[in-house]
Amino acid sequence: MPTPTKGPRLGGSPAHEKQMLANLSASLFEHRSITTTVTKAKRLRPYAERLITLAKKGDLAARRQVVAKISANNATNQTIVHELFTVIAPAMAEREGGYTRITKIGNRKGDNAPMAVIELVMEPVSPKQKVVRDAEAATAAAAPAEEPAEAEVEETEAVEAEETAEVSDEAAAEAPADTETDEVAAEAAAEESEDK
Repeated sequence: MPTPTKGPRLGGSPAHEKQMLANLSASLFEHRSITTTVTKAKRLRPYAERLITLAKKGDLAARRQVVAKISANNATNQTIVHELFTVIAPAMAEREGGYTRITKIGNRKGDNAPMAVIELVMEPVSPKQKVVRDAEAATAAAAPAEEPAEAEVEETEAVEAEETAEVSDEAAAEAPADTETDEVAAEAAAEESEDK
């Protein structure tokens, strides 16, 4: 059993909230975008997306569930359910989720309530996303074949690192003599500046 939401509900009672969400989703499917408060839009989003997911299944059981959720007991809501299954669901067939978009538009003039536009994302899914996924899969498949070549490169780098370490040891042995000369020159420069 789902956990009920904490705090106040839209409209006061659970039954009223259920009816409000049904009416908001029917309006969203009819007009493709509606303006409402941010709170209502955030509560409507998962509700509407579940209905679209059911409509994408397209079978009779899914249609009956959507009819029960939208309260399609009048002719207007029956046409909305028909449009959801015949127009909106096929348009969302390639999309895996995120069927709606909420855009905040500022506050309402009368009571300063934060307002938002919730709309259906009807743009087609870009094929670029599919190409990127396919390329990543191909790269992942090719990666095991490239591992032996990388091992050879690592061995060569290890040999070069050893040679560099030997050269740096020789330079370190010569460095103390150079530092003594630098210290003497620095002291001489300090004495000259004091004399002036």
